[in-house]
Amino acid sequence: MTETAPIRYELIKEEKHTGARLGILHTPHGSFETPMYMPVGTLATVKGLSPEELKAMGAGVILSNTYHLWLRPGEDIVEEAGGLHQFMNWDQGVLTDSGGFQVFSLSDTRKITEEGVKFKSHIDGSDLFLTPEKSIQIQNALGADIIMSFDECPDFNHTYDYVKQSIHRTTRWAERGLKAHQKANQQALFGIVQGAGYKDLRLQHARDMVSLDFPGYSIGGLSVGESKEEMNDVMDYLLPELPANKPRYLMGVGSPDSLIDGAIRGVDMFDCVLATRIARNGTCMTSSGRLVVKNATYARDFRPIDEHCQCYTCQNYTRAYVRHLFKADEIFGLRLASIHNVYFLLELMRQVRQAIREDNLLEFREAFFEAYGYNKPNARAF
Repeated sequence: MTETAPIRYELIKEEKHTGARLGILHTPHGSFETPMYMPVGTLATVKGLSPEELKAMGAGVILSNTYHLWLRPGEDIVEEAGGLHQFMNWDQGVLTDSGGFQVFSLSDTRKITEEGVKFKSHIDGSDLFLTPEKSIQIQNALGADIIMSFDECPDFNHTYDYVKQSIHRTTRWAERGLKAHQKANQQALFGIVQGAGYKDLRLQHARDMVSLDFPGYSIGGLSVGESKEEMNDVMDYLLPELPANKPRYLMGVGSPDSLIDGAIRGVDMFDCVLATRIARNGTCMTSSGRLVVKNATYARDFRPIDEHCQCYTCQNYTRAYVRHLFKADEIFGLRLASIHNVYFLLELMRQVRQAIREDNLLEFREAFFEAYGYNKPNARAF
């Protein structure tokens, strides 16, 4: 990485008993402690929360979605507004993904070629064509601090031969993306390691990506239906292959247990829509486990959602009131649940960082899992 690289990872401490690391991610819009949870603002907004609320909670980096912003409002409009930071009034870190995961999720309409991917818009069915160069061009216009290489995200249990072809194509796409990157001194382009559930392909792809000397590395293709054990197994053998002096980002993972297990293995950055998605269905994360606030049992429960939580919702409102809002289809209920869940994950990562400082992350994990209910037989997180 050159001296003009727009981000820098500073390792502060490695925990004695695990692969966990405490660090600082320095970006053009601030420096942020890691490991960190990044709230997802798909369309340049974290659903239900204002930038001011997010900042007050301690959020540092927000993720936005290249594919969705390409379609609405268009990268040209965002660029004309001064980039995502100006457009969404967020003066801290922003990360954009490449659109690769949308290629994976729109499998019914896509056609993957060496040149790029043809698929249909989920909005109006129009034909679209996304290439590595186009993905980088869009992200250059959006102006995030951290951008992603265009990749294919194959199914975790896809055939070996297909995944082998896929990782080599993703490497070629990564090389094309590096050549297309026009703002290397303003935006850090991360490489993405794929390989599904095949150890030799994961390790091969990690070596291929590292050889391209990206300023950071993402792990893709997890949390797509595989078991927690399979995800942890991939991290166990893959993370040691990634450079220790660069940030490591586990894409699309954000359940409390996976945040802790990923941090134990040396992940620095996480993102997931889970917090706000389940909040809109009335499900809240608490220090004692999953709570569905819409349930009738909370109709006369005048305690906060979580008596140990310092978020705006828990400091001001009761379970009974939030339940009432949901039952009455009042938007404020969705906001209050979303505020709580995002705060909960940001606070969880603060506790993880403190546990790393004190060299007791495994003890923290055991206590958290016990309280949350993960250790119970047939435990269900969400």
